Amino acid sequence: MGNADASRGAQAPRSLVSERAFLGVCALLFSACTAVTIAWSASMSAMGAMPMPGGWTMSMAWMRMCGQTWPGVAASFLGMWVVMMAAMMLPSLVPMLWRYRQAAGTTGPTRLGRLTALVGVGYFVVWAVLGMAVFALGAALAALEMRLPALARAAPLMSGVVVLSAGAFQFTAWKAHHLACCREAPGPGRGLRGHAGTAWRNGLQLGLTLGLHCSCSCAGLTAILLVIGIMDLRVMAAVTAAITVERLAPAGERAARAIGAVVIGAGLILIALA
Repeated sequence: MGNADASRGAQAPRSLVSERAFLGVCALLFSACTAVTIAWSASMSAMGAMPMPGGWTMSMAWMRMCGQTWPGVAASFLGMWVVMMAAMMLPSLVPMLWRYRQAAGTTGPTRLGRLTALVGVGYFVVWAVLGMAVFALGAALAALEMRLPALARAAPLMSGVVVLSAGAFQFTAWKAHHLACCREAPGPGRGLRGHAGTAWRNGLQLGLTLGLHCSCSCAGLTAILLVIGIMDLRVMAAVTAAITVERLAPAGERAARAIGAVVIGAGLILIALA
């Protein structure tokens, strides 16, 4: 009896140190990704933007500069995208990872840390794949707008329609389903108990599943970021705040609908201005 109590007493300080280390690593990662995103945004602003018919400007993120190859441009965009998404998603992802760790039960801190990292890797792999698709679509659309002045002149109106549609998306059953999956805590010991190989596979699968649900849930808000300003820090901050609130607020679905109402209003204003 005394030995069991002593063992539990020894595990408690180790667990506390492990959780503090986890939060410290997350804080450092968030700070680093935010700093790099701000630096990238400043760099893109310094490069300027291309004036387009219709009174708007096109970001240089979609263009190939002198001496660049398309694979190089795509790789640069993907790196920027992953870092930016890490800065934007970590505030809402960390509580999920925390619940995952709490569901672990008793496991070694080293193994727990590696499994937590694996869940995070799986999560951002989904966002990286999405970034590849976003770049291909964005570059193709930018090329069309440069060749077709009529399409370029319609871009402000189309942007307003996209924002309006993103607001309406916040009220759909699809959004509610994926948001509920994002907010759901992992089951006790999911991905941690059993054979080591099974634990690794389950951890990666959990990360991929979370990433898929969260990317689907964020589809409308991500679309706003793309059409309003992919490297605009103000838009990024607003989208990050919206994602975090709807994921962590006690009444997430109501928060999502309130955000949707605001976005619909913004979309109507953009359409009127266009």
